[in-house]
Amino acid sequence: MPGGGSVYSKANPAERTERAAIVFDLKLQGLSYRAIDALTQTPDGPTGGTRISPTTAKELVYEEAARRIDPRVESLRAIESERLAGSLVRLEASLARLDGLQAAAIEVLEREHITVNNGRIIVLNDQPLPDSGPALQAIAQLVRIEDTRRATEETRRRISESYRKLFGLDAPARTEVQITEVTQQDIELQELIREAKAKVNAEEAAIVEGDAP
Repeated sequence: MPGGGSVYSKANPAERTERAAIVFDLKLQGLSYRAIDALTQTPDGPTGGTRISPTTAKELVYEEAARRIDPRVESLRAIESERLAGSLVRLEASLARLDGLQAAAIEVLEREHITVNNGRIIVLNDQPLPDSGPALQAIAQLVRIEDTRRATEETRRRISESYRKLFGLDAPARTEVQITEVTQQDIELQELIREAKAKVNAEEAAIVEGDAP
């Protein structure tokens, strides 16, 4: 076996996790799987001479990517999902209250009102004088209700979008790509890993900073 090193196996899960982190970081630095293979065979290398073959290195990269990305985001997703759900409950309650206020205002608007002064009905030309005050107040109330409803529904729409972004419902379907061990493919995988890591960091930052409503 070249270099005298041993091929790393799955015998020790804790050691495998440690090696996966090492290989992942080496891949981010731009090393190919073959370069990682050669580097890990050197006694003063990052694994102390324990060889990690290109095939194993590839497996470790995917394992570490999943370990670094998925658990943290899922935890933040759970927290943010609970917060968004609470906001939706409050919004639905507000919309129900607005429905009641709107119905009451419409009832006032449609009712006939007459002018009363000191308990006496004011008459003009033998007819009770209409009082437009309550109707005007009802109209103003309906306008305020409508403005509030639009703002509430917009907030609900934004929360719905936040849910979709949070769980990737608008993301394109994932496709599995078989990566052959050539230099160009190594470069492409390196870029994919970097992009995935940057995307997750941005998503975490947006969730923690309250980018959702």
